[in-house]
Amino acid sequence: MGFFFNRKENDAPPPWHLPEYDGEWQGAGDSGPAPGADGGDTPPPQTSSRRHWWRWGFGIVSLLFLATLIWLIVTAPLGRALEPLDDPAMLFVSADGQPIARRGAIKDEPVDAASLPDHVTGAFIAIEDRRFRDHWGIDPYGIGRAAVANAKAGGVTQGGSTITQQLAKTSFLSAERSIERKAQEAIIALWLEAWLSKDEILSRYLSSIYFGDGVYGLRAASRHYFGSEPEELSIGQAAMLAGIVKAPSRLAPTRDLSGARERAELVVDAMVDEQIITPDEAAAVRPARPTGQGASLPSGTYFADWAAKRAARALTPDYGLVRVPTTLDSRLQRIAVRSVINAPIGDAQIAFVAMRPTGEVVAMVGGRSYKKSPFNRATQAKRQPGSAFKALVYLAALRSGWSPDDMIDDSPISIDGWTPSNSDGRYRGPISLREAFARSSNAATVRLAQEVGRDRIIRTARELGITSKLNDSPSLALGTAGISLLEMTAAYAAIYSGSYPVEAAALQAETPAAAAASGRMLHRQARMHPHEEWEPMLDLLYAAANHGTGRRAALRVPTFGKTGTTQENRDAVFIGFAGNLVVGVWVGHDDNESLGRMSGGDAPARVFRNFMQAALQVDGSRGPRLPRDFRPAPPPPPPVLPAPIEEHRSSPLGRIAREIEKIFLGL
Repeated sequence: MGFFFNRKENDAPPPWHLPEYDGEWQGAGDSGPAPGADGGDTPPPQTSSRRHWWRWGFGIVSLLFLATLIWLIVTAPLGRALEPLDDPAMLFVSADGQPIARRGAIKDEPVDAASLPDHVTGAFIAIEDRRFRDHWGIDPYGIGRAAVANAKAGGVTQGGSTITQQLAKTSFLSAERSIERKAQEAIIALWLEAWLSKDEILSRYLSSIYFGDGVYGLRAASRHYFGSEPEELSIGQAAMLAGIVKAPSRLAPTRDLSGARERAELVVDAMVDEQIITPDEAAAVRPARPTGQGASLPSGTYFADWAAKRAARALTPDYGLVRVPTTLDSRLQRIAVRSVINAPIGDAQIAFVAMRPTGEVVAMVGGRSYKKSPFNRATQAKRQPGSAFKALVYLAALRSGWSPDDMIDDSPISIDGWTPSNSDGRYRGPISLREAFARSSNAATVRLAQEVGRDRIIRTARELGITSKLNDSPSLALGTAGISLLEMTAAYAAIYSGSYPVEAAALQAETPAAAAASGRMLHRQARMHPHEEWEPMLDLLYAAANHGTGRRAALRVPTFGKTGTTQENRDAVFIGFAGNLVVGVWVGHDDNESLGRMSGGDAPARVFRNFMQAALQVDGSRGPRLPRDFRPAPPPPPPVLPAPIEEHRSSPLGRIAREIEKIFLGL
């Protein structure tokens, strides 16, 4: 750039050179003083002020030009438009090979404009920049034509930006609308034209422009909308894709097919005007119809949202769709959705998680409708698990040397003014741990927690994978801490599998089998439950699911689980396992409104049973092997009714008493 600054003193000044004012204005053919001179200092004319501002303006423009040029040279690689996206699109695939969701923007391999059919490149040139082959990055003629057309229309109907300017804007600048950004766009366009050929500019433009539906670049758009390569596009397909560029979010054929076709007709007419195709070829064009498969997949589901956050940690920039194998089983997911839809829960919300005992999540439902509420109540909601937390209390007791046959006092208890009550209002005196757990006695459980110690209970919960904050208060034993359903279900999986902790996995790469195959170490190393803890814990969970508050969940195969119902029936929970599946179900309102008389032994237990009955028929995998000498204990004795009611069981009062008994036993 030295020719701008290295002119010698005796060189002739350029045509635009202006003489400097030196006290006397030397006009052409005028050797006398300036008008108004009186022998003193002569004031400069008004043109000097204008010349001063002109110099300032020229200097500012020059500095902007130089700054932009230096910035381009240092930070803006010419190949930026050809690079893959930093966050590539993900195609989530179920464990049985079914595509389940597509998430993120897609950008495929670049195209070579020189190798594309003339009608493909011509479609874009005809509608976006007719003088592309003739201008040098900025087209004053095109700007003027657009200004006239917009003035006649009374609004913006045409743009004056060239293809080179569009490439400059999309590859190097933000979407900000300002004079400074427009000036930068023009400078970059000139820079691109100086360094690249027209075909190289067109290749970069076609490889990076947005086509709606989360698709960038002509190759990705051709595959996405038509299931073909850019080299195979028909005239109608090329015209439709070229027409999308003006307003991709609005004109994407998956969103507005009729609008995309109307725009394609304009493109075909423009191609005729530019003699890219003949009138006969235009007449033979048939309306294009999208045939690609990508648009049919949802961009989000409860499971996909959860899996995407985990998958994003390992992604690197790449072209096209990154295939992400997940742990989801499409058959079990359909059964889960059907079980949730048919649940008798009124207008309440519901969450559902099914996983393998080793942590692979095979089904997930985070609410009644993802479209209406994508908030995932299975992973994001921190609700009270209620009595479902008692499994961790009793496991801590077993670790402290208690056994299911040991006796605990089920009588009223008061701790620092807090007096927990049993849900049915009845107290049974000394009962076994097995009966206390099966009947979900609050008084007995709080007393047991006092004997075991809350620090030991919290330590047990942490070892089983609970990471949520646990309140160190007497009510902890009754499940008053906010814990996600996913956490609680994984904790139950840790009990069923015989080893702990169990980490919930969404991706095949996260599973213990994948870690073992690759030689990686899991985040936390599993430890085995001692036999003297594991078998008694299974004993307790079997009693609760088959003879206690969770008996509505019982199946024809060994079934284990525990109900949970929080204060004023705001949350209803059942978590259990059978076969090779561990399932958690939560029902409640987002605003903590009461569920009325619903308990964990009601709708949640029924959803568990309905799912398991269907799932175990299609799921041939084998679950953990139970202890060889495991023998379920007999059911606890039936509750003893007060004598006046016992004597009149056949009377109306007796029938009412039996109905009340059924309700309380379901809590």
